Amino acid sequence: MAEGLIDRVWAWLHATFPERQIYIRSDGRVQFFTFGATLQATLSGLALIFLGWVAFASVNVIFKDRIIAAKDHRYQSMQSTYENRVADLQLSYDELNNALVGAEDHFKSVADELQAKQQTVARLLSRKEKVDSTFQSLQGRQVGPSSDDIVESPNSGSASDSVGDDVDGGGSQLNVMPQAPRPQPRTAKPVKASFLDDAVSRLAGVIFHRAPQARLMPSASVLKNPAFRALAEQTERLRHMSANETALLIGVDRQVTSRIAMLETVIRRVGMNPDVFEQQKNIGGPDEPLGEMHIDGISDQKFIAAYVSAGAHGEELGELFAGLRHIPLTTPVHGPQFEITSGFGGRIDPFTHHVSFHPGIDYAGPWGTPIAATAPGTVVYAGPRGGYGNMVEIDHGYGIHTRYGHMSSILVHVGEKVSKGTFVGKLGSTGRSTGPHVHYEVWLADVVTNPRRFIEAGRNVLQ
Repeated sequence: MAEGLIDRVWAWLHATFPERQIYIRSDGRVQFFTFGATLQATLSGLALIFLGWVAFASVNVIFKDRIIAAKDHRYQSMQSTYENRVADLQLSYDELNNALVGAEDHFKSVADELQAKQQTVARLLSRKEKVDSTFQSLQGRQVGPSSDDIVESPNSGSASDSVGDDVDGGGSQLNVMPQAPRPQPRTAKPVKASFLDDAVSRLAGVIFHRAPQARLMPSASVLKNPAFRALAEQTERLRHMSANETALLIGVDRQVTSRIAMLETVIRRVGMNPDVFEQQKNIGGPDEPLGEMHIDGISDQKFIAAYVSAGAHGEELGELFAGLRHIPLTTPVHGPQFEITSGFGGRIDPFTHHVSFHPGIDYAGPWGTPIAATAPGTVVYAGPRGGYGNMVEIDHGYGIHTRYGHMSSILVHVGEKVSKGTFVGKLGSTGRSTGPHVHYEVWLADVVTNPRRFIEAGRNVLQ
């Protein structure tokens, strides 16, 4: 294809620039010069470039003044725009600086005047510290389903008792306001301390959505007082802080709920019901509607509902992680030197050469390799057992059993408590075996189950 294109180009070149000859006669002698197609095309290109350059230079010379004027106009426009932006920024800076100076004066005045209501602010901050502690416990790093990583429920008791004790017990020790004389704002008239006490008490009631008392209802003159306006601004900030706490708690509750849904999905994939991990022993008491829950000092039902919900979901997540510890989610041997020589289900029997059911997975590897328990539990069998050869069976609770067969030696005894990763024996070829390997089975509710489902689920949980 490339050769054909080249041929067409050469044909066009020769057709456009046929060979030409120039004859020169001098002193009776004739000389001629031959101009081929390539030379003619080259000279034509050079001439075209030269003419283009001449045209460009001519245009620049003719329109030089216009070009310079256009550039000057564009530069002046850019300079004007830049100066306008600088002026706007300077104006914004001056306005912001003035606002900050005023806000600093207001904040100092409000902080000093709120000193008499330190207990109310301390209760609010104590509640925030309680929520932050709950966030840290609920958002703890879950590396694996170990007992150390269980999320501690923030409402192990009643909601009223747990929050009330923390707030009342530690509130008096929080010195959140500066202990300094009370200066008046530079633009404010002197205000009586009793008036500010009443104003702060009323505004604190607004924070917790309490009904204001009749004697604290502000008059028109009070509403015009600069000190009251400054206090109202600070109170609005406290209300926003309280709302942010509720939003954060709801966000954590959503994260925990999402994690619970993921774990429940994994548990169902292995054929188990997540409800079996819920602790239902030694509980009771009346059921109180969520809308009627009460926490001392707080009437924000949205916050209470979020707090109770997060606590319940945190406890549920802890139960799921505790239950996951008993599910065999790993393999009894690890490393590239092992390979699966026979999977779960139908296969050609190596002895009878007929199709038969294989109730586990065979991992072949070096003789004498330690074999680890895939989950904590109690050894219920350890010894020779027919075709299994030397076999160990572990009861992990919740109807889950695992078996490890064909081992060369056994390292545990019946009744022994083992942890995940405990070596229960060494790889061998005892019993009905054609070579060194470990035969691994998982039983769920007395029914043999494909171990691969548990292993794949473990990859999703422990990744």
